[in-house]
Amino acid sequence: MEGREAIVNVRLRLAGRRHSIETEVDWRGGTVTLDRRTSRIDEWEWDAPEVGAVYGVALNDRREWEAMAEAMTAPPYRKQPEGPVLYMKPANTINAHRKPVVLPSGVNRLRAAPAIGLVIGRTAARVRPEGALDVVFGYTIVNDLSIPHEQLYRPAVKEQARDGFTPIGPWVVPKEETVPLSSLAARVYVNGRLVQCVDLRRFRRPPEQWLADVTEFMTLEQGDVLFFSWPADAPLVSAGDVVRIEMEGIGALENPIVAEEGGEGE
Repeated sequence: MEGREAIVNVRLRLAGRRHSIETEVDWRGGTVTLDRRTSRIDEWEWDAPEVGAVYGVALNDRREWEAMAEAMTAPPYRKQPEGPVLYMKPANTINAHRKPVVLPSGVNRLRAAPAIGLVIGRTAARVRPEGALDVVFGYTIVNDLSIPHEQLYRPAVKEQARDGFTPIGPWVVPKEETVPLSSLAARVYVNGRLVQCVDLRRFRRPPEQWLADVTEFMTLEQGDVLFFSWPADAPLVSAGDVVRIEMEGIGALENPIVAEEGGEGE
């Protein structure tokens, strides 16, 4: 996006401040208006936006689905899942813009899957697909980090729920402030090099349909996040790498990968 389209009103949270702030950022120009002055985004220390429960929808990436199609019909399940396959990112995994992600001892790389997060704006139960976005306040960026694994339906808690494995932010953009959901796209850079470029056409079902499917059996509350990633060709990253996810109309989420102190990769 160019010009004014890169300037959006957002809801953000700074480290050390208890409450969220509503303000204006120029994410492409790298500036934010805080305390009545415009300054560089990197002058501030960030905290993750205030969120509730964070859920990911698995197997929505068409390429991942196609790659796993044969395995999904093998024992013990013998058929492809008919409803949403969810996984949760608990509170210990939440991380913020520019904060380090620790590579656990004994692990030599992580999968960094970009994801679009739908931040719920009001209680959502049994919503209809055509009105699903009415319950959404806005969008944020999620870096869905995990230790590479091959589990299909068994929750990969050990691989996905490590401390700091879910950077979110840098802020939440109200949906009225950005492009339509269907137009959002993600670009992933590792050490400044573009390694992945994806959009919602890769999804098996649109987020609105999944939101309806999930709220058919589970109520989502204000602040909860339902996110959708593109893991099939997500980059593998190691200690020393810097991962940057950009989404047009939202912003850029960046995190360095660092080795656990005293740890050694395999």
